[in-house]
Amino acid sequence: MSIIKNDTIIKAYQGEETDYTPAWFMRQAGRSQPEYRALKEKYSLFEITHQPELCAYVTRLPVENYGTDAAILYKDIMSPLPYIGVDVEIKSGIGPVIHNPIRNLQDVEKLGVINPVSDVPYVLDTIRLLTEEQLEVPLIGFSGAPFTLASYMIEGGPSKNYSKTKALMYREPETWFALMDKLSDMIISYVDAQVEAGAKAIQIFDSWVGSLNAEDYRVFIKPVMTRIFSELRRHEVPLITFGVGARHLLLEWNDLPVDVIGLDWRTSINEAREMGVTKVVQGNLDPAILLSDWQTIEQRTKQILDQGMQSGKHVFNLGHGVTPDIEPATLKKLTELVHNYSKQK
Repeated sequence: MSIIKNDTIIKAYQGEETDYTPAWFMRQAGRSQPEYRALKEKYSLFEITHQPELCAYVTRLPVENYGTDAAILYKDIMSPLPYIGVDVEIKSGIGPVIHNPIRNLQDVEKLGVINPVSDVPYVLDTIRLLTEEQLEVPLIGFSGAPFTLASYMIEGGPSKNYSKTKALMYREPETWFALMDKLSDMIISYVDAQVEAGAKAIQIFDSWVGSLNAEDYRVFIKPVMTRIFSELRRHEVPLITFGVGARHLLLEWNDLPVDVIGLDWRTSINEAREMGVTKVVQGNLDPAILLSDWQTIEQRTKQILDQGMQSGKHVFNLGHGVTPDIEPATLKKLTELVHNYSKQK
């Protein structure tokens, strides 16, 4: 049974008027929190996510510390990949490293199918623990998007130019679309299970898709994303899409069957509206600003809130994730500013 007492963010995601602008922060769980850093001295990311009580604690911590209007499940976009046959390791200071990168159609055909109930029961147990016993705000579940996941799987790890990924996409479209189908099936099953376990909204992170131009996005990615979001609509929970450096894709996203478009800091809310974005928008303070003085933080935050309230349909967030050097006290103060300023307005 849900114990949610504050559903403001769900109303905002659905385009309804709210008493104030709700807020949460990407990568709010972990990163700069001292309690999390203490845990990381004992456990790896994967070890934390495999222990529901511990994972639930990390997930709910920012809600308790900062007063945010939503929690986002603590895990990594790599979390489901081992169960379809991807040998992935999260290396400190590097990120995901894939030991069996995709090189051809045969590699794609070797990939299996995820069964969330048997493969990731700890994820579902964490969600149930949070939504049935601990959280009074909605829990956001998430998954990586096919392009972003594929970029790691093909490059073998993080990349600056995604040249191997694009080369495979251009050179072997049959292989590319076979991989997109495999990843789409995995994402749909994985997200289905999260929602059925209690997640109240879903964000799909296509963090690196901005490396494609709009024409290539329409050919190689948009049909895949349309399928994913169309199938997830049956759950009737808000669906959010997000990527960085993707201003040129905003109108493509506006066509998708999503409820919310996440903006990074490169495009203001006013600019997005002028371009023709009609969906609810989420964002979009540059995380680096939170390392500045409070006067600058306050000024930039109010500017974003003013634009959001002027155009309507806005949820406050950062333009990308919390970085480890951002002070927790700053995030708490930021949440209070967002709430109080938007209430007064």
